[in-house]
Amino acid sequence: MISSCKKSEIELFPYNQIETTQAFTNEAGASLALNGMYYGLKVAGGYYVQNWAIQSEVASDNVIISSAGRLSQRAFSDWTYNGDNTSSTFQDGYTMVRRANAILENIDKVPGSTPAFINNTKGQALACRAMVYFDMARVYSKSPLNATATDYTVPYVTTTDATIKPGNESISSFYDKIIKDLNDAKGLIAVSNGVGQLNLAAVNALLSKVYLYKGDYANCIAASTAALGATPVLSDTTTCPLVWQDASEAGVIFKIKNTDLDGITTQGVNYYQKVAGGIKSEYVVDYAFYQLFQNNDVRKAAYTLASPFSTVNQIHVVKFAGRTGSPAGNLDAKVLRAAEVLLNRAEAYYKSGNEPLALADINLLKIKRYKGYVNAVIAGQALLDEINLQRRLEMAFEGDRFWDLKRLNLPVQRSTFGDKADGTGATYVFKTLAAGDYRFNFPIPQNEVNFNTNLKQVPGY
Repeated sequence: MISSCKKSEIELFPYNQIETTQAFTNEAGASLALNGMYYGLKVAGGYYVQNWAIQSEVASDNVIISSAGRLSQRAFSDWTYNGDNTSSTFQDGYTMVRRANAILENIDKVPGSTPAFINNTKGQALACRAMVYFDMARVYSKSPLNATATDYTVPYVTTTDATIKPGNESISSFYDKIIKDLNDAKGLIAVSNGVGQLNLAAVNALLSKVYLYKGDYANCIAASTAALGATPVLSDTTTCPLVWQDASEAGVIFKIKNTDLDGITTQGVNYYQKVAGGIKSEYVVDYAFYQLFQNNDVRKAAYTLASPFSTVNQIHVVKFAGRTGSPAGNLDAKVLRAAEVLLNRAEAYYKSGNEPLALADINLLKIKRYKGYVNAVIAGQALLDEINLQRRLEMAFEGDRFWDLKRLNLPVQRSTFGDKADGTGATYVFKTLAAGDYRFNFPIPQNEVNFNTNLKQVPGY
């Protein structure tokens, strides 16, 4: 939470400890500014390498709080959060946007720089800004498919001017600006910057997701196909588990690299810690959800582990356990993967009335996840149910489930099982969050609203 004497995060900080006039005097300085932008994604408490996954995941129905843990993130599990709980996503979001905006305002002024360098740097900054704003829209506002013309979200700030007090943006306009940034980035960014930086495939993958949220299925299909290429490259039954140990980059489109020197273990530690007596979990896999993983599904062992703590057997989340030889929980954050893009396209095909191509995409994913899988023939509601199931299984524990339920206008309906591996034990305190409930949208930090008289709080808070 920001202290009372601190200015609003929308006003933002001096650029990453480097004066802007010094940072953009040559390509080396501009590259440092770009690295600072990516570093912000890594150290931001509300984003991918830290608390992005845990807060929205525990608000959904994939995991249940462990009675053996410290009851961390309880406000999200119980849907009792307020602006104090959700401040880091807001503050860190605008800090990262500030870094992207500083690049966009200054990159054309770098003396002696090549057009290719300027374009690629500008494209990455535009893509990063759009990516962060898309996440903020998911957190703080309704899904476009369920919003009215009067529904609003956070401000879309495109300047580093510290004197402005921007107001809320309509959801429709906000998404239009996200798409414009991404389409502008698409014409500038390099085809290959490595998976540790945003690249052309990553921009198309982001567009795939944004268009899906908007219900623009034709453009979702086009963007997905552009990201995947003619022959989609996914991790398979061998490499899928290795991706989550940083031993393979198969199917990874964009990830935030987190070295041992960085030492950020939050992704894994948020779920469990290794202590004397075994694995001590903060949250364990919901028993009903665990039953959805078939034994020949390689994700079951890659994502979960049944083991005792203090003689009590639980199903632990080990998707973020970390690299071999690194501190527990220390690994790269996989932000965009080909499997998710394929699922976006499958859903878009289905909702466009093209069930054969939707089925082909689902069969392609499943042959890469289930040992001995034989292509299935399903149609209608059964096919849509399978698309939704595979998304839930594939993206489990990464923080997307809560936003998917909101996007689909579905409730959170938790099971009646407990936190032990056999389904007994302590159960959820709160089991249902109705579709459309205001708590599907997190509140803006109240001190931001108090400071900026043009900024309205999220309805319901």
